[in-house]
Amino acid sequence: MIIRPRPHGWQLLYILRGSIVPAIAPKVASIFVLAVAVAAFAELAHPPGIERVSVAPFTLLGLVLSIFLSFRNNACFDRWWEGRKLWGQLIFEARSLARLCTTLLAGQPQRAARICRLCIGFAHALAARLRGQDAALAGLPWVDEADRARYAQRQNMPDQLLAMIAAETTAALRADEIDSILYAQFETRLHALSSVQAGCERILLTPLPFAYTLLLHRCAWMFCVLLPFGLASSLGWATPVVSAVLAYAFFGLDQLGEEMEEPFGLEPNDLPLDAMVRTLEIDLLDSLGERPLPDPLQPQRYLLQ
Repeated sequence: MIIRPRPHGWQLLYILRGSIVPAIAPKVASIFVLAVAVAAFAELAHPPGIERVSVAPFTLLGLVLSIFLSFRNNACFDRWWEGRKLWGQLIFEARSLARLCTTLLAGQPQRAARICRLCIGFAHALAARLRGQDAALAGLPWVDEADRARYAQRQNMPDQLLAMIAAETTAALRADEIDSILYAQFETRLHALSSVQAGCERILLTPLPFAYTLLLHRCAWMFCVLLPFGLASSLGWATPVVSAVLAYAFFGLDQLGEEMEEPFGLEPNDLPLDAMVRTLEIDLLDSLGERPLPDPLQPQRYLLQ
């Protein structure tokens, strides 16, 4: 995620870090070159009938395309925002679980510490799973040596970590460290964490319909490729500039929606999972009284991951 002050004045013209310009620059450049060729042909060759080419159809097509792009970007932003809400809920549920551990298991500090550390491992493993990384390796440092053989038995490592937390709370119930009512409080937190994982996996594994995305890609390209032919007769040598600006707008909206469609990746506008995992880690270690605490992650060149 890009963290920087809102640009103003001349900054609007040259800021590249965090924008979609690097991703769409080749497309805009290709449209600009095409528009130069079309404008040169129209101005120098003066082909017959060029005056009859009207820009009116492109106005209608551009209006329809912008509406479709807006609908798609709204759907993509909903996915991005739902992912952020799920991770906010994960942090909330993890803090609640840590509070239960430090109060209800105050007489068993080792068990409370194991549960909190397993919860931190769950967050690390879930972030790695959502980004296509090694979830087992991400959660391994937070698992006790004695439990690592059991930890490697599952492919779904975040769910395995929740199962290990459930085993700890069940052991506390059987040892009469907590009663069944308090045990239900732990189960409620685990259920919520499992629900967060399922929600994130739903976003990850259910992209927008491919046919809808393909239609918008094709329409954006057709509009931008044909636009210089409609502008050349009326704008002349200004055609490349106007074509490039409109290509920047349409290709930019298309690219921005594509980035937000998968909010858990490593693109500049994706969610800062590493920073949120570090926040959870700091809070839970702090609840256990461990020192020193790790530092919060800070943006590097305005990019927070």
